[in-house]
Amino acid sequence: MGEMVSFTSNGTSAQGYLAIPASGRGRGVIVIQEWWGLVPHIKDVADRFAAAGFVALAPDLYHGKAASNQEPDEAGKLMMGMKISDAEKDLRGAINYISAHEAVTSKKVGTVGFCMGGALSLFAAAHNPDNVGACVVFYGVHAFVMGDLDQLQAPVLGIYAEKDDFTKAEMVDQLQKDIQKRGKHIEVHVYPNTHHAFFNDTRPEVYNREAAADAWKQTIEFLEKNL
Repeated sequence: MGEMVSFTSNGTSAQGYLAIPASGRGRGVIVIQEWWGLVPHIKDVADRFAAAGFVALAPDLYHGKAASNQEPDEAGKLMMGMKISDAEKDLRGAINYISAHEAVTSKKVGTVGFCMGGALSLFAAAHNPDNVGACVVFYGVHAFVMGDLDQLQAPVLGIYAEKDDFTKAEMVDQLQKDIQKRGKHIEVHVYPNTHHAFFNDTRPEVYNREAAADAWKQTIEFLEKNL
């Protein structure tokens, strides 16, 4: 359904996977990768957004590199090698690109990210308050890439797993407190008996069909309400 496109990132060029709904128009959303990279699963998620009526762009934050589900060590190296300053420029470029796209009907766009991308979703929303109107975080919290929450304007939907070895319950609680004490809005859903990355249907060891279906429903409704 989608295709690779180029967009401007701090004066240079970056790439991303763009999926446009059959109608040719829709609300804009940025889909942010897990630590594996811009893999087929993330492109599939962008296609699913397009099927739901959104114009979706998944920026390639690793610039052509990626790791398979069987290469967590390689994925870790790619994530550690990614400079947050470069990621911020790529995300800003992606947001600017989709905001100005002729197919986008919403005044602001949404950001949706998974794992590493979940933290970057919040980061992108905080750094681009004028252009981001809704932020969805799938099991992602990271103190160093949270961004300046004082600048956050978009409401946040947090999707988390009860049995997450990476994103602990106390981290989610702290994020919720940090956002609420600033007078910002956050809605949190913690899915019982689920594990980190339960939305990823290419990982049968953690995928939870029921929780993933509900999380998708919550995401679509949240974006439609706020964009």
